[in-house]
Amino acid sequence: MKSVMHERPGVYSSYDASTAVRGGRAVRTIGLAAKSTVGSVNTVVRLASYAQGIAAFGEDAEGTAGMAALLRLLFQGGASVVAAVRVDGEDYEAAFAALQTDGDVQVVVCDSGDLDVQKALRTSLEDAAEARRERIAVVGMSGASVTGLIERAEELNCERMVLVGPDCLDSGGNAVSGVCAAAAVAAAAAVSRDPAVPLNGTKLPGLGGVSQDFSDNEIDLLVRGGVTPLEAVDGAVSPVRGITTRTSTGGVKDATWRELTTIFIVDDVIPSLRRSLRSRFSRTKNTLQTRGSIRAQTIVELENKLRAEIIEGYSDVSVSASEDDPSVCLVEFGFSVAHGLNQIYLTAHITI
Repeated sequence: MKSVMHERPGVYSSYDASTAVRGGRAVRTIGLAAKSTVGSVNTVVRLASYAQGIAAFGEDAEGTAGMAALLRLLFQGGASVVAAVRVDGEDYEAAFAALQTDGDVQVVVCDSGDLDVQKALRTSLEDAAEARRERIAVVGMSGASVTGLIERAEELNCERMVLVGPDCLDSGGNAVSGVCAAAAVAAAAAVSRDPAVPLNGTKLPGLGGVSQDFSDNEIDLLVRGGVTPLEAVDGAVSPVRGITTRTSTGGVKDATWRELTTIFIVDDVIPSLRRSLRSRFSRTKNTLQTRGSIRAQTIVELENKLRAEIIEGYSDVSVSASEDDPSVCLVEFGFSVAHGLNQIYLTAHITI
């Protein structure tokens, strides 16, 4: 409601309403690259609500699932901050490059199910990780069969990319693009506070069902093939299991990075250590005493992760001066990630 201004002294007010006003529960910033009807292209706009998104980018063109549709799902799912970039035509690479400069982004989603676009997103994720801006992306595709989803996951084959399927229905029961399901899962990933807790069974607000009910055998194929399958139970859509598309290494089957929690834990432990050591040892000498302090602080951080049950253990913490460059300090250690609980098997021994 627009406020009416009068000359009489007093206190006046205005209000507005939206079905998806503000999420606010997410601990991770979400990056979004999508098409819109208005707004500056290739420019990061930080949004704290769906209403702000509509004001900045307008409603989607009729019959499309673009910026507005994905923002609605993200904020319904609990997003606190969305760093949104309007795509210029089909130039998704430029939009991804803009998001790459935002060091707060930890989860990325886009409105395209095209393979080339998703490969460009994969490259952006890899480049960001090399620049110590670790993040994952959740993507979808429309109308894909079980075989089509598995083939797409094989094409992507990246521990930082999550492919979801099948297509979903909106709250009114109408079919929506697979990228909408990806946005809902991205919001759930951003909300999850503990990197070791799996997404299994997390309810995805804004979705009213799935376009296809997978059988147990199909779910087995999808999980082993690097796809995060969705299901609808009692009217609520949720991931069966959070899986990355990384299924092989050097052409050989490899399940090391299959669980989404694995990359989340790595992206929690390593950056935490970087921040801790950078804040304490930014201006100091590379002496035996300093290296001892660095080792002690590394152990403190790893113990914190151990107590939080993010890792199950650590070992071989060593700190030394580089033989090639005496100004470089080398910190080495090993740790084992905590695993989410996916299944419980009951064996009953019955006496008659």
